[in-house]
Amino acid sequence: MVANIRSGASPGGALRYNKEKLDKDEAEVLFWQKMLEPFDKYGRMDVDACMDSFRPYLEANRRTTSTVFHASLNPSPEDRLTDEQLREIAQEYMQKMGYGDQPYIVFKHKDIDREHLHVVSLRVDEQGRKLPHDFEARRSMEILRDLECKYGLQPSVKGQELTDREGLRKVNYPEGNVKQQISSVVRSCLRNYKCSSYGEFRTLLERFNVSVEERTGTIGGRNYAGIIYGALTDDGYGIGTPIKSSRIGKDVGYKALQKYYEKSKEKLRENGALDQLRQTVKGAMSPHNTRDEFRQLLKADNIDAIFRINPAGRIYGVTFIDHNSGIVANGLVLGKEFSANVFNESYPAPKEVQQVAEQHAEQQHEQRSHAVNPLTGIVDTVLDWADTQAYEEPQKQIQRRKKRKLHR
Repeated sequence: MVANIRSGASPGGALRYNKEKLDKDEAEVLFWQKMLEPFDKYGRMDVDACMDSFRPYLEANRRTTSTVFHASLNPSPEDRLTDEQLREIAQEYMQKMGYGDQPYIVFKHKDIDREHLHVVSLRVDEQGRKLPHDFEARRSMEILRDLECKYGLQPSVKGQELTDREGLRKVNYPEGNVKQQISSVVRSCLRNYKCSSYGEFRTLLERFNVSVEERTGTIGGRNYAGIIYGALTDDGYGIGTPIKSSRIGKDVGYKALQKYYEKSKEKLRENGALDQLRQTVKGAMSPHNTRDEFRQLLKADNIDAIFRINPAGRIYGVTFIDHNSGIVANGLVLGKEFSANVFNESYPAPKEVQQVAEQHAEQQHEQRSHAVNPLTGIVDTVLDWADTQAYEEPQKQIQRRKKRKLHR
């Protein structure tokens, strides 16, 4: 069993996401604890009723910014569990994680080939104090191992969870042996993911603190093509000396990558290859969500959404990394309805960001308007010199003619 835990500022986004799944008959409410009944008189999920249950805790909150606990619990497709067993597993998991006395609601999703659970709760107690969360990921894994033994579940295997994949841990430059770290990440990504382009592969590697750069050109009339890898900090800055692919191996070189892209394209063209990713992304898209809430909802399904954003806050590119299926796809690969423009309209930049960008642009314009343009100054000087020459040359010719006449 694999768990993915996410945080957020408000439970509204996670609740609306699950409601949309319910409305499409892709999920059901399994049970709830210390909450008002989460249904209206027509039997539909009532987000406002759920928020009413959470509100006393949120109002008592002292200074915690990430108040939401949103976890997905993913048994193996081979596990066949009854609803009662799923309830027991969810209850025991929440109890051992320290959320046993919190209000929470559990949803069973059935929109993919394996049933899985989503749990929405709060990280603050009734007094507004934040619950302990030290070593949360480690504790979660230990609890899941115990649950696997108790209920006879299939143990999680390499490839099911990002942090469990062999070689797929972020490069840590201070640890040393950087070449080995980079080669391990690159080769593991090539084995476990499908990228149909250089841009998608670069985006994937950057998630693991690895940079990649294509070098092509001509020297002495001969074409050349090569690949350079490097280490990145957690902030995305390059660190250390770049490494040529030839120092790692031919299997990570330019020609090998071109074959890998083509092979990935063929697999992604197969019927239904992208359907599940499209469905999950579409299910998380809601006009009520913010950019962060959208990303958090996908993260709960083990999918990364990477927005490329300009200084004005506008989204000009988007890539999705599905760690479950190993698919990396730009928005347009999924379809026009997943393009950067669509997301930019759905999730525009906060007004504060837009205002700051506009003010910055105005300041730059004013500086350019008041500053002396050195190029303009040079051009003006050249033109002045040309005008002077054009005037002085005829005058000199006239003076020479006058001197000749006098000498005659």
